[in-house]
Formats: sequence, C-alpha cells, structure tokens
Amino acid sequence: MSATIIVGVDGSEAGDRAVAYAKRLANLIGSECKLELVCVVEWSPYTFQTPEENSLRKKQKEVETQSAQERVIEPALKALKEAGIDASGYVKFGKASTILNNIAVEGNAEQIVVARSTEQGLSARVFGSVTANLVMSSNVPVTVVS
Repeated sequence: MSATIIVGVDGSEAGDRAVAYAKRLANLIGSECKLELVCVVEWSPYTFQTPEENSLRKKQKEVETQSAQERVIEPALKALKEAGIDASGYVKFGKASTILNNIAVEGNAEQIVVARSTEQGLSARVFGSVTANLVMSSNVPVTVVS
C-alpha cells in the first residue's frame, strides 16, 4: 500500500520545516511513501484591474510560476531526491487552503503537512492564516509543524 503526503511549501523557513518533517515521515513509512510538494501562489481571478493590467496577467502568471518553481520547488526536490525520497512538486494558483485540500482529496493523500506561520497583524486576525483555514476546512488529516 502506498502513501502520499501533500506538503505545502512557500520558500520560507516555515516551509522548510514542513519539508523536513514530511521527509522524516517518509523515512518512517518507507519506500511506499511519496511526497508531493505544492507551492500555492495566492491569486484571485476577481481582482479589479485596468485593461492594460489584464493584458499582462498571463505573462505575470508565467513569470510567477517559473520563479516559484526555481526558487522553491526545485531546491527542495533536489534535496529530497538526494536523500532517496520519492517526491514531485509543482506550483498552483488560487487560495492555498482550498488548493492543498483539493489536491489531497483528488490524490487520495494520507495527510497534508504545513508549517505554522509566524504571520501576525491585522490581516492574519481578520482573514485568518492559511494554516488555520486549512485545519478548519480540510477533508484529510493536517499536520501542522511549529
């Protein structure tokens, strides 16, 4: 029986902690475990923009994807593969908690691993953090690394 673990990454120290914990889980589970690293770029299709901004939106999305792939996904995948961990990774756009949950459900993942953010301030209090939203709405178990 194989096990898939979805890991939310963002290039931060917190994301690195999530990868390290998921790597430890994969080692404990064994060769049947696969990690899927997901970097979600918060992106709303409903942002009000000028026609000029809309014309640049597709190009901006391509630049964001390439940047996140090179800066976040590729270094983490390289380190995991060097450690003998089966892993893949990609970049998605949208609301992070929704995207991570959907990927986990569609892929029959065992769990989602994310790290607790140290984000504070007004926006975190008003809108909540990605981690809090994910814990409250996920259809699969969520492990939050501190």
